[in-house]
Amino acid sequence: MNLVDMLRAAGIDGHKADFYLASLELGEATVAAIAQKAGIGRTNAYEVLDRLLAAGLVATVRKGARSHVIPQDPIMLLRRAEAQRQMVHEMLPQLRALHNAAGGKPTVRFFTGLEGIKTVLEDMLDCRSRELRAIMSNSELFRMPGYETIASVVARRVKSGVSLRIIRCGPADARDLWRSSRRERRTLRFAPESFDTGITTYLYDDTVAFISSKAEHYALSIQSAEMTAFQSGLFEVLWEASTPDAAPGEA
Repeated sequence: MNLVDMLRAAGIDGHKADFYLASLELGEATVAAIAQKAGIGRTNAYEVLDRLLAAGLVATVRKGARSHVIPQDPIMLLRRAEAQRQMVHEMLPQLRALHNAAGGKPTVRFFTGLEGIKTVLEDMLDCRSRELRAIMSNSELFRMPGYETIASVVARRVKSGVSLRIIRCGPADARDLWRSSRRERRTLRFAPESFDTGITTYLYDDTVAFISSKAEHYALSIQSAEMTAFQSGLFEVLWEASTPDAAPGEA
């Protein structure tokens, strides 16, 4: 893809991409000069200019009888994308509520492979309640999706202010990692030795998400108030039967 195609893919569509790129190449210039370089008719150029001004990608300054266009730093593209993402993030709870109310049935999504598992992990970080509960098998998660992916999820969860209550089960080979931590918003308990599962379960909002062992290599997300209530009840029973982390700290 060339720069014009990439700008269009980023939402700077139509002649806006041509005009903006030409303005960057010329620096401060008249509308006529930019239109000529971009291959746009002068009438269309003024319409395009108005749209770029509204987007904050260019500014104008009057010099004598003419207006000169000043392209803004391309970092504005990133800020624009971040602002759009934040807007969608704020609308998401209401939009999802409308989506759920319309169907009245659970939404089941099945994903295979590493990218599918990452999709489910990303989804839970956007939870409305800012609270997660998990029954986790560290040894399996280290195999799939892998330590680096899980470490990245932990860092973004903390940055997003999402707390986590977690019951860890299975082999004790990784119990010194990710212990209870106020700084990392994590409270850890250890499941009874008799309880072992290769599947990791996450509970948040009205959703239950399962991540399989590496052998089966899938993720399953079920958006259902009834299923979440049922799994939450099981989680709380297991939480009471589990052993609190004996050495909570800041790390």
